[in-house]
Amino acid sequence: MPTLFRFLLVVAILAGLGFAAMYALATLVNPEPREITVPVPTQRAPSSS
Repeated sequence: MPTLFRFLLVVAILAGLGFAAMYALATLVNPEPREITVPVPTQRAPSSS
């Protein structure tokens, strides 16, 4: 039974580290906005006839 508790403790610590990393990335990293232009090929556009 002690090995089950040890396993659950390790899993809980790893999950906590994962959530802490996600929280840090979500709050501390600020992406810089930029414009994106995507060319639309005219050959694939549907005709209006």
